[in-house]
Amino acid sequence: MSDAKPQDAAIHEDAVLSKLGYQQQLKRSFGLLGMIGFSFSIVTSWTALGSVLIIGVESGGPPVMLYSWLGVCLFTLAVAYSLAEICSAFPTNGGQYSWVAVLAPPRVARGMSWVTGWFMITGILAMGATNNFIGANFILGLANLSHPEYEIQRWQTVLLAYLIALMATTLNLFGPHLFDRISKGVLIWNIVSFVVVIVVILACNDHKQPASFVFRDFENFTGFSTGFAAVLGLLQSSFGMCCYDAPAHMTEEMLQPSREAPKAIVVSVYIGAVTGFIFLISICFCIGDITNTAESTTGVPLIQIFYDSTRSVVGASFLSSLIIVIVLFCANALLAEGSRSLFAFARDHGLPFSHVFAKVDERRQIPVFAILLACGVQMALNSIYFGTLTGFNTVISIATEGFYLSYAMPLFVRILARFTGHVKDLPGPYTLGRYSILVNFLGLAFLLFTSITFNFPTLAPVDKENMNYTSAAIGVIGLISLVTWITTGRKAFTGPQTEHKDIAILHGQAGDSGSDYGNNQDKVVNEKVVVPANV
Repeated sequence: MSDAKPQDAAIHEDAVLSKLGYQQQLKRSFGLLGMIGFSFSIVTSWTALGSVLIIGVESGGPPVMLYSWLGVCLFTLAVAYSLAEICSAFPTNGGQYSWVAVLAPPRVARGMSWVTGWFMITGILAMGATNNFIGANFILGLANLSHPEYEIQRWQTVLLAYLIALMATTLNLFGPHLFDRISKGVLIWNIVSFVVVIVVILACNDHKQPASFVFRDFENFTGFSTGFAAVLGLLQSSFGMCCYDAPAHMTEEMLQPSREAPKAIVVSVYIGAVTGFIFLISICFCIGDITNTAESTTGVPLIQIFYDSTRSVVGASFLSSLIIVIVLFCANALLAEGSRSLFAFARDHGLPFSHVFAKVDERRQIPVFAILLACGVQMALNSIYFGTLTGFNTVISIATEGFYLSYAMPLFVRILARFTGHVKDLPGPYTLGRYSILVNFLGLAFLLFTSITFNFPTLAPVDKENMNYTSAAIGVIGLISLVTWITTGRKAFTGPQTEHKDIAILHGQAGDSGSDYGNNQDKVVNEKVVVPANV
């Protein structure tokens, strides 16, 4: 591709962004492969499934884990395709809350966008804290495996989670120009690590479970009925297939986000679906005694499975180390995604001290204060583990619930806009055509069902120790967003500004003015368009 082509594409994307009311401030460096690597470093389904393995084993066993994974992946594709289509039309770092602002009925658009933004940012930052926690558990689990007399303490887990967050922050502050190359390398590392793990455990394990255990035998250790246990088994699959919206929050750092961000969203889901399914089958064949695995002194059942399969501390440590590297780079990507989301929300006056967190360092072209805020919130959430395991388990649930609710809102308003006539067709180059509304319905139904399921307790009888406090936490987040909307957001929050027909022109779908990227140079504006608070 000649130099003129990327330059024209950048002018086009800057023009689309300006029609949404924003000035291009961040450096565009990500290509398609780099963004697929960035997205999959967060999705990385096979490692995510391994971190919540026992939930599936206790709630239906391997058959439920496998078949629910297939179902979850199928419906997740409906969500991913739906989000990809919207992202193509409105490529801004705000992602879900920005799309809601554009697609919702004008009278309620800003309010719905505000609430979506709160759930979206909560989910991203909570998932970052969860990933830091998982990484700390793996590292300390290896210490226990190598030195069985060592007893893992909570404060050690928290401090190590802090360290992971600070390492990610350092890379975000001083190495953003390397992100595209790092993401390509992480994609290769991720796939190679997956192949190595699968081959080693299948080759070394000489006491595999029978096929009936993997594909037929139902296990229920929850204390609930069989049907309810099967529903709870969806939790593992839902956690393993999450966060695929990451490219949407990095669009302002992509060379051609209108075309390539949607592809990155969908491709990362396909890779996650395939690797996750193969991983689940392999692990289910290689798992040993379920009780011993669940109660492993390492605190990480997957490490115990690696050890039982290889019969070697060195072998188990090597396989676990492959995953630890993935988790560390996932921390970097989640912090980048979270900081860009905070930056976008602050740019729309959605945070306290928005003028601070919306600042971009002109030399490095990164939102420094938003990065520091994302790190601080992650560390604060990790601090909950100092006091209570139940409290931090709620953080994990909030992470998934926050994502799923933020996915549901744009799909809901997209369907609503289609029927009200507010926005019938999306103008981006990536489109589902006549199948769009059907895919939107399937995705929304799945998201609503799983969002309800996340609130169920996972063990019976239910007491204060195993109670699922997700619904209470989500209620608190909703209440905070409502109160802050009434007190400050209603007057200050703007959201993206656009006339739908203008975006269509810039995407080359109306008239001739969008047919040539070069014709759009004069349309790039340098000031944020602000809508009066009473709109």
